[in-house]
Amino acid sequence: MLKKEITEALNEQINKEIFSAYLYMSMSAYTSDLVLKGFASWFMVQYHEEMYHAMKMYEYIQSQGESVVLKAIEAPATTFDSPLDTFEKTLEHEQFVTQSIHDLMDLAIEHKDHATKIFLEWYVSEQVEEEDTAGDMIAQLKMIGQDAHALLMMDRELAVRAVGIPVDFSKGVEQEG
Repeated sequence: MLKKEITEALNEQINKEIFSAYLYMSMSAYTSDLVLKGFASWFMVQYHEEMYHAMKMYEYIQSQGESVVLKAIEAPATTFDSPLDTFEKTLEHEQFVTQSIHDLMDLAIEHKDHATKIFLEWYVSEQVEEEDTAGDMIAQLKMIGQDAHALLMMDRELAVRAVGIPVDFSKGVEQEG
């Protein structure tokens, strides 16, 4: 059984994770409109990962005998200045999510909630990867600059990224493929 404060904070985090998915869906639409289908595909993979993050939290709350309380999802930005801008905003957003996960971890430690602390360790590691990846994309796009040929090469490279997590949550997030 979770303490009320932790349950509320986890429910808030579900909202942030679903917003993240919504933001990446918006970025996918934007890059698709630019006919950068590889970028669009990359952002849709991000969408699926963020929904997975939300569902892991959803199932954890329920496994602890508590109720999931879903809230309205804020509308994400729908226009961006460039592909570089999408990744700069991605990094900024992931840093926000990282801080939120750290705040959750601090709360679990404060309440001596060892199960939640162990559960959140996965998210702490995941955020290191998320920020690193966004930083790499920014560096590459800055190297590319205005080189359309290099941008198209990067687009082709991003197109090969595939969803590596379950996307059908009807049987739970820990299902075997």
